[in-house]
Amino acid sequence: MNTLQFNTTINCANCVRAITPVLNGEKAISSWQVDTDNPNKVLTVSGDLSAEQVVALVEEAGFEARPA
Repeated sequence: MNTLQFNTTINCANCVRAITPVLNGEKAISSWQVDTDNPNKVLTVSGDLSAEQVVALVEEAGFEARPA
């Protein structure tokens, strides 16, 4: 299992609400969280995905992510 971190554009509770169905719907993700208090809006994902797969999921939800 990998734990990956990304700087994102997920910056508020409504953004977190918008991305929740996408990330929760991915069976390879065991857990995730977004630190919206951090200036880089850090998304931490644990699971069996590559960084590219997580970036694609975040982009599918309408946000940007890049490895931290």
